[in-house]
Amino acid sequence: MLTQHWPSARSTGMKKIGFLFIRSIAQLLGFLPMRLLYLLADIVYVIAYYILRYRLQVVRRNLSFSFPEKSKKALRSIEKQFYHQLSDLLVEYIKMTQISEQELAERITFENPELLNQLANDNKSVFLALGHCGNWEWFSRALHLSLKHRPVAMYKRLSNPYFDDFVKAIRAGKGALTLIESKTAYRSLKQLNDKLNAVVILGDQSPSGKDQDYWTDFLNQETPFFNGLEKMAKALDYAVVFLENRRVKRGYYKLVITPITTDPKITSTNYITERYARLLEQTIVNNPANWLWSHRRWKHQRNNIQAYA
Repeated sequence: MLTQHWPSARSTGMKKIGFLFIRSIAQLLGFLPMRLLYLLADIVYVIAYYILRYRLQVVRRNLSFSFPEKSKKALRSIEKQFYHQLSDLLVEYIKMTQISEQELAERITFENPELLNQLANDNKSVFLALGHCGNWEWFSRALHLSLKHRPVAMYKRLSNPYFDDFVKAIRAGKGALTLIESKTAYRSLKQLNDKLNAVVILGDQSPSGKDQDYWTDFLNQETPFFNGLEKMAKALDYAVVFLENRRVKRGYYKLVITPITTDPKITSTNYITERYARLLEQTIVNNPANWLWSHRRWKHQRNNIQAYA
């Protein structure tokens, strides 16, 4: 019996050792000032782009299909800018292990927070819909510094329980951010519905490509979107706004709010999802390198035909 359980125990032990090593390195590096972390990011860029060529074929496929009108030179420029910013995101995530609330407040600002303040004054909870643009992790962590709402963010549980706890601790900071699992989001929000909530939802993940997903033309490609945001907004009667996460300069981001609806129950079917897609698309077109191009966004086509591996 002991022999049967040994491989599982060894696997668990290795997961824990790997976690402890990476956590220690991340926490030590987190003490470095940002200027030194960005020097590290420059090194990471060279390794990821020129040596490892991290998901380079995915990035090139995504860019070429999204911007068929652009020249190869223009696409390569966007590509390199993206890898620079991806490397910056890595060290900025590491900084979250030690970053102070004061520094976060200086680096993450809202251009028009009065729109959310008015919703709070009206006692209206809201979904904050954004894409993988800018630094969405810093934004979620800093949300409580700017809003009257209680900040809530959805997350997907990691398979390694040690990393899952560590990532949740980094994201939640001092406990100001409430984290709920995406699989049970609606049930969790129903339980929190007596509070004034601002719920962060990243709506540009790639769904399964089933018929019940909402399909629309997005960046010149037929693309499925989750319709969970729209369904939950209508069921819970939450307002929905789109957040454009602009990268002002290295390490500094500005959030621009665009209302989608304050009364979701009266909107037509798919209005919220379609409006989100159009606003996200325009955000990406305005600043292509600011989106997460290494994500396999177009894994599926209609009828679950795999587009690419």
